[in-house]
Order: sequence, then structure tokens, then C-alpha cells
Amino acid sequence: MFGLRHIKFDSMTYVFHFKNGVIKREGRGLAFYYFSPNSSIVAIPIGSNDLPFIFQETTGDYQTVTIQGQISYKISDPKMLSEVLDFTVTKSGAYKKNDIEKLNQRIINEAQTSTSSFIHGIKLKNAIRSAKEIENRIIEGLKSSAAIRLLGVDILGANVLAVQATPEMTKALETETRELLQQEADRAIYERRNFAVEQERKIKESELNTEIAMEEKQKQIDEKRMESEVQRMENNRRLREMGLAADIVIEEQRKVLIEQKTANDKKEAEVKGYVIETTLKPYKEMDWRILAAMSGNSDPKNNIALAFRELAENATKIGTLNITPDLLDSIVNSNRGGDEA
Repeated sequence: MFGLRHIKFDSMTYVFHFKNGVIKREGRGLAFYYFSPNSSIVAIPIGSNDLPFIFQETTGDYQTVTIQGQISYKISDPKMLSEVLDFTVTKSGAYKKNDIEKLNQRIINEAQTSTSSFIHGIKLKNAIRSAKEIENRIIEGLKSSAAIRLLGVDILGANVLAVQATPEMTKALETETRELLQQEADRAIYERRNFAVEQERKIKESELNTEIAMEEKQKQIDEKRMESEVQRMENNRRLREMGLAADIVIEEQRKVLIEQKTANDKKEAEVKGYVIETTLKPYKEMDWRILAAMSGNSDPKNNIALAFRELAENATKIGTLNITPDLLDSIVNSNRGGDEA
């Protein structure tokens, strides 16, 4: 039939079918027939989008910086967005207007507005190093923006990829940075040399302290050795004194022992003498002849000897006594014969 058409959308597109100005059907991924003379189709992409951006701002020291990044968003309320922007599609399925670009530009404008006051308050060097802070301000500004809420858009995130100065200023900063780096390098060389000198001094000082400590230790060792030697000599002296004292005690004991032994021998001799004297006392008063007879010795020699003794004692009484050789010989021979017998 003339004017009857069929249209189909994917699942990431939210569709409104207006018939005579009234919504007849709506939803995601619809496919339907419609009568084109009294119908209009609004198709809103509801998938997430990555919106690249790049804009320039002036820092507090009047330098221009270029901020580059991207914003991720998705359309959460297609009906609200359809009331603000035109997403009507033609019979061929193409958009009647390019309002998606308008939506993107509004988001970028809000992002730039969120960062402009911050960039104006800092200097160029700080701005170049503030990508994360700029990123946070973009996210906060977009999520709190009333204009973004009226568009029915949810901000998923933002990333600042680069914050760059102009080529001339970048070259100047590079030169300045190069000089600073050179100064830092020179300072590092100086500090390294100074550190090496300081370390050398510490090493020398440590060596001297070590020598002093060794000398002190050696002194202590010598003093300890001397103390040990003195103690050893003192111990030897004490040992000698103890030995002498022991010898003295032994000698004293020997002296006492000798004196006691002498006294004992004396007493023993006195006892023996007393015994002998007591034993011989009766014999002292007896005549020796009796004693000779009591001895029981019958040897003729003894008798002859006694006879001669008797003659000698009474020599004054004897006038003349002749003893011939024959008599002596006979006596001797008789004694021999008796012995042989």
C-alpha cells in the first residue's frame, strides 16, 4: 500500500513511534510497520559513548594551555532527551538533524566551564602537572550540572590525556628544565664528591678510632697480664710461705718427737740400769770365788787362772815361788790333751 513502510532498529536504540503527534509505541530494538504520512520516528542511541574533546584555557600567568581527553557517557532518559533535541529519522533511517553533535558539544562546553576557573587560578607549570585534578573537576562539574541532567545523560567518567603549553612555551620550559636538570646534575656531582670526601674522612676517623681502640685494648691486655703475673707471684709467695710454715710445723713436730723419744730412751735406760743394778746388787757383796764356783765352769784353764790370781794376791805372803817351763808346758799340754779328748 502507498505510504506503508517497515522499519527495524537494533537493541541499543530506543524508539518512539509518533502517530498524529501521539506516541503509539516506544521501546528498545523495535521493528514495525507504520504509515509514513501521519507518523514520525524518533530513534535515540542509548549505548555508552566516548566523546573526545580538546579545548584551550589561559592560566593565571597568562599562558595558553591545551587540554585534551575524552568523556564517557550514556543516555539514561531517552524521553527527556527527545523533548530537548531532535533525533527524528527519515524514511531511509538517517537522522533528520545532526543533534548528536549538538549533544556532544553541550557536554564539552560544560566540561570546559568546570575547569576554566581552576585553570585561571594556577600557573602554567602547575597546570601542566594537574591532569588528575582537572579530570576530577570535569567529572564533578558534569555530574552536578543542571543542563546535563535536563538532557537525560549519565556521566560515566572522564580522562584527561594531555595538558600542553604552546610550542614556544614548551620549548622555553624544556630549556628551563634542561638548565635545572643540569644544575641538579652539577649539584649531584658536587654532593657526590662532597659525600666521597666525607666518607673518606669518616673512614680515616674510623681507622684512627680503631687504632685507638686497639691500643686501649692492648693496654688493657698488658695490664691484665701484669695483674695476672703479680697474682701469680703473690700465689707463689703464699705457696712458699705455706710450705715454710708446713716445714716449720713438721720440724716442730720432729723436735717434739725427738725430745719425747729422748725422754723415753732416757727413762728406758734408767729403767734398765735400775733393773741391772737391782739384779747385780746381791752379787756385789759376794766373794768372787763363790761367783766363779757358781758359774759352773770346770775348765782347767780357768782353775789355773784362778790359782795364779790367788798367788798374785798373796804374793806378799809367799817367800819364793818357782814356776819352771816344764811345769807350764805340762799344764799347757795337759790342757791340750783335755781339749783333744
